[in-house]
Amino acid sequence: MWPWEHVIVGYVAYSLFSHLVYREGPSGGAALAVVFASLLPDLIDKPLAWQFGVFPGGYSIGHSVFVAVPVSILVGVLAHRYGRPRVGLAFGVGYLLHLPSDLLPTYVREGWVPYERILWPLEQAEGEHGHGLLEGFLGTALPYAYQIVTLDLSPYLLFQLGLMGCAFLLWVYDGMPILREAVVGTHRRVAGSESP
Repeated sequence: MWPWEHVIVGYVAYSLFSHLVYREGPSGGAALAVVFASLLPDLIDKPLAWQFGVFPGGYSIGHSVFVAVPVSILVGVLAHRYGRPRVGLAFGVGYLLHLPSDLLPTYVREGWVPYERILWPLEQAEGEHGHGLLEGFLGTALPYAYQIVTLDLSPYLLFQLGLMGCAFLLWVYDGMPILREAVVGTHRRVAGSESP
């Protein structure tokens, strides 16, 4: 799954949860936590495999259910201790939804579930490694970009673009968290520097 797809899945799931349980959209802190956690497994595993050749594929320690669950619990406990339980919950949602999100597309396209992607160290997913982070990213991204540029839009790509549009509208409906806090913080700094 592409990085933006992980962000969409995590953000939409947490936003809907937030609306159902708290009757409001996510705060900037919670939105930032869910976005970061949605990307975290790839931020760990892709450089370790593609750049440094530590693992034979881009699915290892960061994608492991044996790491994701304890890390999510630990972050949740720490966030609760510091009075930010929603941020901890958002982190857990983003991180834990990343794992099945990497399994589902293979199942839909090919009819099998690549469980080895989430079972490190018991299983190890094979794949490209040691060729460099930029080369690894471009090798996977260029075919995708080619489809968009040539308007060779498959049903999956059309679905993906529609999902992006819906997620964007939800983010706007939520008050554009993260951006909202950045603008308010900038406004406060500017207002504070103008006071006598």
